[in-house]
Amino acid sequence: MTLEHDHDHHDHAHHHGHDHHHHHHAQPDGSGAFVLAMVLNGGFLVLEFVYGWLSNSTALLADAGHNLSDVLGLLLSWAAIGLSKREPTERFTYGWRSSSILAALFNAVILLLACGAIGWEALSRFANPEPVASVTVMVVAGLGIAINGFSAWLFSKGQQHDLNVRSAYLHMVADAAVSLGVVLAAALIWQTGWHWLDPVVSLVIVALIVKSTWGLLQESTKLALNSVPSHIDAVAVAAFLRQQPGVTEVHDLHIWGLSTTEVALTAHLVMPQGHASDAAMDAITDALRTQFKIHHATLQIEMGTTPHACALASSLISAGG
Repeated sequence: MTLEHDHDHHDHAHHHGHDHHHHHHAQPDGSGAFVLAMVLNGGFLVLEFVYGWLSNSTALLADAGHNLSDVLGLLLSWAAIGLSKREPTERFTYGWRSSSILAALFNAVILLLACGAIGWEALSRFANPEPVASVTVMVVAGLGIAINGFSAWLFSKGQQHDLNVRSAYLHMVADAAVSLGVVLAAALIWQTGWHWLDPVVSLVIVALIVKSTWGLLQESTKLALNSVPSHIDAVAVAAFLRQQPGVTEVHDLHIWGLSTTEVALTAHLVMPQGHASDAAMDAITDALRTQFKIHHATLQIEMGTTPHACALASSLISAGG
């Protein structure tokens, strides 16, 4: 017997003498923040590229290239939000929720590629440092700090709970850092005439961005490979299930991210006395949601009279531990 209790995504009733409904708990998707950030950064991208070319600043042009990657990344994340809302179909039974995971992964890759391009351009300028219109650079980059800082603020709250939003947040923070570095480099060049500072600052900023992006790349890759999300303690989940009344064994426990905000679980519960009441099963799935942030739980009840091995390889936590 398999019981599926989805407390966040479906409205359906099980008819066992009474009805009980599972309500969708809407979460803000932040799509408005994405649209506003795209408009602001798109306009600034054009401005920065024009003045970077006019002022002959590698750092400013590099920042414009990085801003281009940010606008593309924001567009990708925004599209993923729309795709994740698509209803499940016979072919895509979970809908398109995992598109947000792919967006976070692609955003990390885009950031790293942009860093590579910026670093390459900065290294090429070391051989032939060129004069920079430092005052113009300071003004334009200062505007970039304001725009990117505001855009990062738009995503600051949601980034704690959504990897897709976090990737956008990191893009904006990285751009604000780049712009700050450009301002500082331009100020020093203005005072000292050391034009080689322009590519040096670019390389320092690239190193900082790579460091912050590496964690995003690792986490999004793991989610794409259906690993247990980092905020879930699988051992604790298994222990919780074993402690439930009537449960003597838990096996074939699988936990994975449906999206960057939703977690799914499947498990076999051995209950020799037979199926628990619907109320008891609701209590288990409610606890999984509130204690472990697992939104979609599917539990298979067995009496233990015959082996019920999962067709997949056994999970790490099985056979009672």
